Amino acid sequence: MMGKMDTENQTYVKYFILLGLSDSHEVQTALFALFLTLYLVGLLSNITIMAAIVGDPQLHTPMYLMVGNLSLVDMCLMTVTVSQMLVNIISQSRTIPFSHCMVQLYFFIAMVCIDSLLLSTMAYDRYVAICKPLHYFMVMDKKFCSQLVAGSWVASLLNYLLHSMMITRLSFCKFNLIQNFFCDILPLLKLSCSDTSINELLLLTEGLCITVVCILCIVISYGLIISTILRMHSIEGRRKAFSTCSSHLMVVTLYYGTILFTYFRPSSRYSLKKDKVVSVLYTITAPMLNPFIYSLRNDQMK
Repeated sequence: MMGKMDTENQTYVKYFILLGLSDSHEVQTALFALFLTLYLVGLLSNITIMAAIVGDPQLHTPMYLMVGNLSLVDMCLMTVTVSQMLVNIISQSRTIPFSHCMVQLYFFIAMVCIDSLLLSTMAYDRYVAICKPLHYFMVMDKKFCSQLVAGSWVASLLNYLLHSMMITRLSFCKFNLIQNFFCDILPLLKLSCSDTSINELLLLTEGLCITVVCILCIVISYGLIISTILRMHSIEGRRKAFSTCSSHLMVVTLYYGTILFTYFRPSSRYSLKKDKVVSVLYTITAPMLNPFIYSLRNDQMK
């Protein structure tokens, strides 16, 4: 598993051990049944959303293009994180090879970033739809919307290569027990026997900048939306406008609340055992709930 240190900055850990959410065999069995159910429900519901959007010409609009991509990202996020946990439980093995861990980490942080960018672009889409309805199809045309979505994917996939490359430069020469059910960046930094100050600074600055920009876009968009709604004379118009935005706000609150709590606190306040429970919310619960939030509160989708 580990070798003796010959040169500096060399990785000696060949695999990590994912401790998961519990050590109890009975609890693990219950967790397997629970998370398998959540995973399958999440996959089926997101696939249904995507199939409805692709199959119905009435849903070939900018907003539903973003919703469809959000469903795709949610499916990828659940698969990247939950599938490994299910395999480990059923095989009674908690190990994950070092290379697999790095791949899982890369796609996890990339999917989280794409999620953030898509939610902010959806907020801008709602702003244009409610505040500038006469100009909506001129501003949010298919080309511009496709560019926003494609830009979110490309920027995230390329940008987060940097985090993965910085992690692979670290030395893991003593411990290999990860306090989580997937390879997350904070537990890995805790395990490294190298100086991780640059990694922590990069995570805090770059990650916080992207998150702050996305949140500012959402806050400004919804500030203008609420101001416009309050000036509406029609009660029915207000109700429809609030109904259109409320589903997106529910997703944003759940997603960003857990992300900010987990990743943007002083390192002294991190508690890996507690944080791995919180991580369930944005890796499993939110991706599973998103299709229900968007479909049950949306007449067109229903």
